[in-house]
This record gives sequence, structure tokens and C-alpha cells, in this order.
Amino acid sequence: MNLNKALDKSWEGKTLKEIVDAPVGALQGVSEKDAQLLAEAFNVKTVGDLGRLKFARWAHAIVTLAEAEE
Repeated sequence: MNLNKALDKSWEGKTLKEIVDAPVGALQGVSEKDAQLLAEAFNVKTVGDLGRLKFARWAHAIVTLAEAEE
């Protein structure tokens, strides 16, 4: 899987384990201010924290189910 479009240049080529432990700023488009706000609001500091955030998981599940809804 090519994650280069999802990652800041400095994180391209890193292993998935390294990326999971990376600060959320490793994601392309996440600014220092965004990272600060995520930390303050949800205690999200790493890519893994964001991926495990229950609200993000709920939203993803709702979107996936809505796409299959008739």
C-alpha cells in the first residue's frame, strides 16, 4: 500500500509500526495547531491514538453502513 499521499514527506518510507507511533503531524495536512487541538480535545498525540479514537471509529462505521444502505 502506498501511503505517500497520506504522509508528510519526512515520514514516507517508514514502517507502519513507526507511523502508528508517529505524532499526528506525520499525516499530510495536519498542522501543529491541528495537532495541538486534537491533543487538547481528545488526548490524541499519535497516528495510532487518532486511529483508535472511538469517535473516529464510530463515524467511519456510520459512513460505511450508509454507503451500503438502500
